[in-house]
Amino acid sequence: LRSLVGSRLGEPVAAMFSESKVIVDCKGHMLGRLASCVAKELLNGQKVVLVRCEKLNQSGSLYRNFLKWGEFRRKATNVKHAHGPFHHRAPSKIMQRAIRGMIPHKTFKGRCALDRLECFDGVPPKYARKKLKIVPRAQKINCLKPHRPYCTLGDLSTKAGWKYKELIERLEAKRLANQAKYWEVKKGYVAKWLDTKAAAAKKLTKDQQEILTAAGVI
Repeated sequence: LRSLVGSRLGEPVAAMFSESKVIVDCKGHMLGRLASCVAKELLNGQKVVLVRCEKLNQSGSLYRNFLKWGEFRRKATNVKHAHGPFHHRAPSKIMQRAIRGMIPHKTFKGRCALDRLECFDGVPPKYARKKLKIVPRAQKINCLKPHRPYCTLGDLSTKAGWKYKELIERLEAKRLANQAKYWEVKKGYVAKWLDTKAAAAKKLTKDQQEILTAAGVI
């Protein structure tokens, strides 16, 4: 994230590290590439929030990735399975475990780094109106050739036993509908503000307009 473009509009990343948290939209990103970028930033002290983890991509077909997950599911403690390892089904938990594997999580530094991480399925209400970032070098369009097979983490989790895909889709549809209404209202307010600003500027003299323009007011 540090050396990457910080937002959808191509802003420099210097602004990212002035924020308390960086909120990353996981849609269209490769799981491993994004996990490595996030792990590095967590170790550097940056707080990171990952939303829409169910939209992460993995290279390889769904069938092949499910076979890999099946091999992982068979790994268990011989004495008592409750001792671990634990096989999470939720996409957010799978992503969190992938990041944990790239961090020395048994040390004090690693534990502090993991405390800076938040992973969510869908977009929680408290982050619904926040600006979402992307990581271009972790996106599928930049990492995977167009003809290569891939699958989404949400589909893999559903096949593995995750039961909340339909619920997350309903909540996402509701969030996007509310977002569209909010944007329409905001455009109306912005248009009125620009009209008012233009009308006020016409009442000023030429010298006053030059002074205010030089000061960046209008």
